[in-house]
Amino acid sequence: MAEQRQRALSTSGEALYEILALEKGATHDEIKKSYRKLALKYHPDKNPDNPEAAEKFKEINNAHATLTDLSKRNIYDKYGSLGLYVAEQFGEENVNTYFMLSSWWAKGLFAVCGLLTGCYLCCCLCCCFNCCCGKCKPKAPEGEQQEFCVSPEDLEEQIKNDMERDGETPIMLQPTNVTEKTQLIGDSHRSYHTDS
Repeated sequence: MAEQRQRALSTSGEALYEILALEKGATHDEIKKSYRKLALKYHPDKNPDNPEAAEKFKEINNAHATLTDLSKRNIYDKYGSLGLYVAEQFGEENVNTYFMLSSWWAKGLFAVCGLLTGCYLCCCLCCCFNCCCGKCKPKAPEGEQQEFCVSPEDLEEQIKNDMERDGETPIMLQPTNVTEKTQLIGDSHRSYHTDS
């Protein structure tokens, strides 16, 4: 088994039908009937000393599970096992989009549009001149100050100084000796009555 290579993903969509000994486009009843017949033949309980029968039984179950699920069967019929793999990775609703964008004409259209508009060259030049070289970086107008970063500690100190100048001092710490219970004891002269 270690020497066995993984099967390549196909786009034909016929292998699962061949496992169940059916033609592509078989009806649901034909799939069900063929599955029952082959499952009885290769069931591990009927072939306890045959590991090949157990593997064949797994393949039959996999083929049946895929072909009886309507959405998976539609994907398999249209795109083969590659379509099922894409559905696992990106979701069943994105399979058509994936195959449309990976087609040769979509790739060609993307390349031609990029070359005609110069978008690839423009993005590269903007990135290089603004970030790497800094020569073409836009300059701030002469009347405005350039922005600079302030550390959080400096900002806290500035807020504290501004509030002290205004006559207000910020509360820095919560009282440690006051609890909810203390508040209730202090308000003991209040009484709450309910009218019955």
